[in-house]
Amino acid sequence: MKHIKVADLMTDEVVSAAPGTAFKDVAKLLAQYDISGVPVLDDEDRVMGVVSQTDLLAHAGPGPGSSWQNGTAGEPPTAGDVMSAPAVTVRAEETAADAARLMTRRAIERLPVVDVEDRLVGIVTRRDLLRMFLRPDSEIRRRINDEILAEALGVPTEDVDVHVVDGVVTLEGHVERRSQLPPLLGLVEQLEGVVAVASHVTARTDDTAATHADQARHAMPW
Repeated sequence: MKHIKVADLMTDEVVSAAPGTAFKDVAKLLAQYDISGVPVLDDEDRVMGVVSQTDLLAHAGPGPGSSWQNGTAGEPPTAGDVMSAPAVTVRAEETAADAARLMTRRAIERLPVVDVEDRLVGIVTRRDLLRMFLRPDSEIRRRINDEILAEALGVPTEDVDVHVVDGVVTLEGHVERRSQLPPLLGLVEQLEGVVAVASHVTARTDDTAATHADQARHAMPW
């Protein structure tokens, strides 16, 4: 099966900042390019951290309790002062689904994309990843029939009816062996664009009992 990679969705022209970029200049970049955050790069384009709108608001000043009031209590902060670090990054060859799970787990809106030397090559955002869920139902159905049933599992497509409505997949029919059921469900759930799966597929024969018996026999200490 072919999976959408981060490289297929990322933006390779990235707005970035240096550690010494002034606080206000970072805010201007976000407003100018209508973006919610920028990676902070060192002199070799390695990602040191990320400055988001949340980071800027958390350090907004001057005001009561701030560390830079009227220029008398220190200089205004820079990108290096307010960035979230270390940065959470992703490789271009990783799947979009993995990137989406990482964003959700870390509660972040964007992922700098880096090469094997951790140099910035692009950026992928939640908005970019949403594109993989905008696949037409007809394309999802075709991929299930061609790539999963026929190619991966060797199941005749006429044996399983595939219905897709707004990304929700319903499977009905039968396969030859019970051992084919778990991979069928797992592969369909991993397919880009699939929101949920309801499987009503049954098996003609139960080959799992024989498999378990073989495993038990081989495990006996004769």
